[in-house]
Amino acid sequence: MAPSVVSRILRFNDGREPERLALKYAAMRRSPFGFFRGTAHLFYRDWPAGSPLDASPLTWACGDLHLENFGSFKGVNGLAYFDMNDFDEAALAPAGRDLARFATSTALAIANLGLPAADGRAFAHQAHLAYTHALRVGKPLWVERSTARGLVKQLLRRVKRRTRRHLLEERTTVTRGRRRLRIDGRHALTISRESRDQVVRALALSRVAREDPTFFRVIDVARRIAGTGSLGLQRAVILINGHGGPDGNVLLDLKQAAPSALAPTVRVRQPRWTSEAERVVTIQRRVQAVSPDLLRPLRLGRKSYILRELQPTEDRLALTHASDEPDRLQDALRVMANVVAWGQLRSGGHQGSATADEWIEFGHDRSWARPLFDFARSYTDVVRGYWKEYCAAYDSGAFDEQQHGPRRGARPRTSAQRQMTA
Repeated sequence: MAPSVVSRILRFNDGREPERLALKYAAMRRSPFGFFRGTAHLFYRDWPAGSPLDASPLTWACGDLHLENFGSFKGVNGLAYFDMNDFDEAALAPAGRDLARFATSTALAIANLGLPAADGRAFAHQAHLAYTHALRVGKPLWVERSTARGLVKQLLRRVKRRTRRHLLEERTTVTRGRRRLRIDGRHALTISRESRDQVVRALALSRVAREDPTFFRVIDVARRIAGTGSLGLQRAVILINGHGGPDGNVLLDLKQAAPSALAPTVRVRQPRWTSEAERVVTIQRRVQAVSPDLLRPLRLGRKSYILRELQPTEDRLALTHASDEPDRLQDALRVMANVVAWGQLRSGGHQGSATADEWIEFGHDRSWARPLFDFARSYTDVVRGYWKEYCAAYDSGAFDEQQHGPRRGARPRTSAQRQMTA
């Protein structure tokens, strides 16, 4: 008998930190879109064998391409960009995998905003047209403030006014002249001394810190809360000296890199990465027009981590407020579709990915549009069914032990027992 969706979720998240895993499960409970964000592993394991979308060109896929994995950030050149910003699941894969996940997320997000399903279909169609047009042009571009429009331009204008000082004031406190991270339960949680010492030691031994030890001198460390799919993995926010003085301090994000949920489900030989973090960082640099400063892979024992600076210019589109402006929301989706096409063109030709000529040809090919929309429509219904099953199990306490540990005096349940309960 096939395992239930509940047992599949329990198995995938086994071993994650309970406190932040509880936040992930709560986010998945709120809506089918939130559930979709936290279950990329289900999407790829459910992928139909022999799908015509697997005949699409090979690309350096984001692996978790949904509407909230686009956002603003400052590149290494000091300019603010709008681009894909999460490559945890990235791998070399047929482009149809990314496109199908994006199309499915569009339908779920539009419904989450309270807009009719017809709008979702129309928006997906417009995004498809924007994507294929960008491929046919064959030249990768980018989105910065001077070239942005609509909701994306609003976002880039808004983050322009944010400074590092504002970010520090929001995320830290100063007592008797000493700055410390703000433990608010929303962005940061306390960290054990042992874990703190491991982070400090790993950062001190990294190549980037050895080049400028004063800049990277650690002042404080806490556990970080961010995202949905990665909640429960080890993640820290680090306050470092930076350029010195209270307003010269810098915040870093250190996130554990887990194996890609996409890679094992494709019949494509993957490069031999030295670590999962090297995979994420390398693919991100290939796909983005300009990547953020301080983006590095880092080792901590047997695990690898992605190191980057936390920036005041980081933000996502406020989709929850866009339901009153459907035309501007549709335009934002077209921009996202352009970004996807440009990333594929930009990263083409590396280690087996399709060349620019192949992408141009794919942009002219109309045969894959119907299978894409048919899959997105059918899998949207699957996600809604999964979510209802998940909600019933969540409300009945099926996830309590994994989130909070076994009750005092109770024997730990075996994996088989957990599946039977689910």
